[in-house]
Amino acid sequence: MSKHSEDQTTKEEATVAPIDTETEQAEETAEKSAVKTDEADEADEADKTDEADEATESADEASESAEPENAKRGIQWSRVFEFGLLHDVALLLAIGAGYLKWMDNSVRNSETARIQSVQAAKDSTIALLSYKPDTVEQQLGAARDLLTGDFRDSYISLTNDVVIPGAKQKQIAAVATVPAVASVSAKPNHAVVLVFVNQTVIVGQDAPTDTASSVRVTLDKVGDRWLISKFDPV
Repeated sequence: MSKHSEDQTTKEEATVAPIDTETEQAEETAEKSAVKTDEADEADEADKTDEADEATESADEASESAEPENAKRGIQWSRVFEFGLLHDVALLLAIGAGYLKWMDNSVRNSETARIQSVQAAKDSTIALLSYKPDTVEQQLGAARDLLTGDFRDSYISLTNDVVIPGAKQKQIAAVATVPAVASVSAKPNHAVVLVFVNQTVIVGQDAPTDTASSVRVTLDKVGDRWLISKFDPV
């Protein structure tokens, strides 16, 4: 090879060498930039992750701090509800106890009225329908005190005008018995009793005459006594 050719080759290599060196430097610079970029991205991601963690922790702390307050409020409302419920239950129990007591007293009073009115109807009916010629005036006069209201006035009129004079004149005697009696209704101050009556009547020397009947007796309580206010045959 000639000297001219060798010089030309040397020049070309010398020209190529700087270009290759610059390329390598550019590549190294790009790689370094890429590494820095990656490191920056990683740092940003780490910062974002830390910020997210901090935000989550703050939210958790806020939630935890809020939970006791909510719990306190829940407990307070529960106590208020429980107090109101207990108050209502106590009130209902008091009302129920009062009602039961009233019912018990009412039943007791009605039962007492039934017993007393039945006995009064039986005894008074016997007194109204029993007499002897010699004592008719005293007997029927005493029976008037067992009556009340309009019936008392009617009985007084009937006995004075008809029964007493007839018994004395014709020597009439009457004996009444009550084989059965039943309460129809009974209240503390008013009662109705069904009375079954057997009456034996003797006129002078005649044979006795027996009569069976039933009477609906209405009684009213006046003071502490049961008095007959109506006397209706049925």
